[in-house]
Formats: sequence, structure tokens, C-alpha cells
Amino acid sequence: MGKLVDKALSAPKESGMVDFKTELNFSAPHTWCELIKDILAMANSGGGVILVGVDDSGKPSGGNLDPVLSLDPAVVTDKLFKYTGVHFGDFEITARTRRGKAVAAVEVGMSETPIIFTKPGTFSVAGGQKTAFSKGTVYFRHGAKSEPGTTRDLERYFERRLNSVRKAWFSGIRKVTQAPPGASVVTLTPGQEVILSSSPRAVPVRLTDDPAAPAYRDIDHDVTHPYRQKELVTALSQRLAGATSLAGYDIQCVRRIHAIDENKRFCHHPKYTTPQYSEAFADWLVEQFESNASFFDEARRKAKEASRSERGQTHPMR
Repeated sequence: MGKLVDKALSAPKESGMVDFKTELNFSAPHTWCELIKDILAMANSGGGVILVGVDDSGKPSGGNLDPVLSLDPAVVTDKLFKYTGVHFGDFEITARTRRGKAVAAVEVGMSETPIIFTKPGTFSVAGGQKTAFSKGTVYFRHGAKSEPGTTRDLERYFERRLNSVRKAWFSGIRKVTQAPPGASVVTLTPGQEVILSSSPRAVPVRLTDDPAAPAYRDIDHDVTHPYRQKELVTALSQRLAGATSLAGYDIQCVRRIHAIDENKRFCHHPKYTTPQYSEAFADWLVEQFESNASFFDEARRKAKEASRSERGQTHPMR
């Protein structure tokens, strides 16, 4: 998980990027509407983390985490689409620990455009109905609350997007430095490479074994690790041609059981957004499934066993 989750796990209180929930009881009529409202408020505000199993004071509540940890991400995406008409899937649900106790973390990324509710979030209560959000509203985080947006919220949103685009532009601009006297600049065309040569016409270069020296080229992780979770699931589904049904939860289980987050060849962790995955990881997943048709089933089973074990260690029998 990204640094945002680590910060949330140590956060002393709720904020614009951190929300605490004692538990999620999906049999209660208001639960889905309130969860959808918080996810979209965070997405519109630049991203954030919802910690389930934590009370308002920041203490682990010991609440039941199974309902949220067993959620199929596709179900959440469908719920979001129902009320917005947008397929937002930039979120991840994982088992974590806070102060030695088990919690569930829902990490939410930033939306590409402000997401507006196209249907009201109404639910039945004793004596009538209540509305969590209205049609045509767009929600943002105001401190520890998810509330309808203001003009200033929209200004901040577009400032964040502009800064993100500006950063992407500048990352492609090469730095220019002054060359020492007598030096020359050589541009290699596609297909050319630096090779050893004894020819007097060869261009001299300086080699160094200094690990602090600048890299020969900058790594573009958008090229080396092109997939977000949703895109990876789509690519795998196409490559496996219906041999199995996959969801984001399957990827999360494989990551946990096989320590994928520690494998830089497979997984890259941007500073402010959700993880990115490489083509090599997609190839590896296909190879594992083709050699073992129960690969994803086993990963899900082991992940659930690990979660139960963690909860058993934090809540021993007396």
C-alpha cells in the first residue's frame, strides 16, 4: 500500500484524508449510501483512506471486519455507478493493523473529474425515508466530514489537477547543464548504442562505478508499470479468455500472499496514488494460472486464513 495508508494508520484523529468507522453493517439501510458518499468525497478531494474497525476517538473498536474485507470491488464499483453513472474503481480494500489490532483500510485515489451524484441516496427508516445525498450534488471532504462542495472546493480540485498535469509535463523536460571546456554533446538516434571501440574516431565517454552517479536514463514507470488494478484485471480477463472470473480482490490476495509489493519488477508505488503493475506481473499471473487452475482460489483462501489468524492473535480467547 502507499504512504497515504501508513499515515492514516498512525493518524491520531479524522481529517480530510482520513475517516474512521467502527464497522460496516451492510444489513443497515444507510450503510451503502454513507460509504458511497465518503468514497466519492475523498476521490473528489484528492484521495484518502477509510479505516474500518476504528472508533471516533481513534482507538481500534474490535468491530467485525469480515463484511468489508470480503467485499468484491466490482460490487462497490457497481454501487458507485448506480448513483453517478461513472465506473470509478480507483480504490483498494486490504487488511491492516493499527496499534496492534486488526483493521480494514479502504484506500481511495483521486478522480479524474469531479464526480456528481445523478440519483439521490435515499434509504428507509422508521417513519419514512432519509437522504444521504441529493441528485446533482458533488461532495468533498471538509475536515472530518463529507459535505456538498462549494466554489472553493472546485477551485482546489482544478488546482490539484493542474499541478498534476504540470508535473507530468515537466517530468518530460530534460535538464540542461553547462558542459566543461572541450566537451561535446552527442545525440544517439534510435537503434544506436554505446559500445567499446579502439577506433581513434570513437567518441570518448567516462565510466564510473559510483552508485551515487546519475542514472544513464530516467525510468518512466507509466511505461514499465502501465496497469492500475482495474486495468490489470481487464487485461488478465482478456488474456485468460473467460477461463476464470477475476476481480480486484483476487489481485489484492495474490499481492499479500506472494509479497508482490516488495517486488519492484512487478509493482511500483507512486507517492500519491495507488500501485501500478508491470506487464511482467501480468505474464507471471497468467503463467501461474495456466500451471495451476486453482491459483487464485488458493490465494483467496490463504488471504482469508491470514486475516483470521491476525484477528485471532489480537483477540485471544479468555
